[in-house]
Amino acid sequence: MVGVSASNLRIEPLGEQHDREAFSCGVEALDRYFKGFAAQDVRRRVAATFVLVIGDGEVAGYYTLSSTGIPFQDLPQSITRKLPKYKYMPAILLGRLAVSLKYRGRKFGDYLLVDALKRSLRQSREVGAMAVVVDAKDDLARSFYSHYQFIPLPQIPRRLFLPMETLERSFT
Repeated sequence: MVGVSASNLRIEPLGEQHDREAFSCGVEALDRYFKGFAAQDVRRRVAATFVLVIGDGEVAGYYTLSSTGIPFQDLPQSITRKLPKYKYMPAILLGRLAVSLKYRGRKFGDYLLVDALKRSLRQSREVGAMAVVVDAKDDLARSFYSHYQFIPLPQIPRRLFLPMETLERSFT
């Protein structure tokens, strides 16, 4: 992470102490969500939001996790042959991931993603989930996730998934 010591970084659940109004990633929908809806979603248990905090508490980025299901028929056959034939396969949705404009180019997106993936893997041991799912907002985001071995779901443009089996191998 260019220009910032890893010892000055921490990822923690979103709380009242975090200044959401000062955050701007340059994507209006992600900024609006973080400023206006993230805390509500946390209170309602619709999504869990985690923030990347620098030093004195400045929010440099965030991501959200929630549960989802992948329709069995949307998964590639190479994956489904190992799974029970349930209508939906349980998964964790990485719904949003954003880095402040101020901290672009410092690999904070990678740092947030790896934390989200490790957290998802740990949680999948407590509550079943066979994959992490993302919806890439554009081709650049799709490329970012593909770099981390996310697999496109053929029937749904820009929706990708990463099997927990792959995460298990990556983090051991």
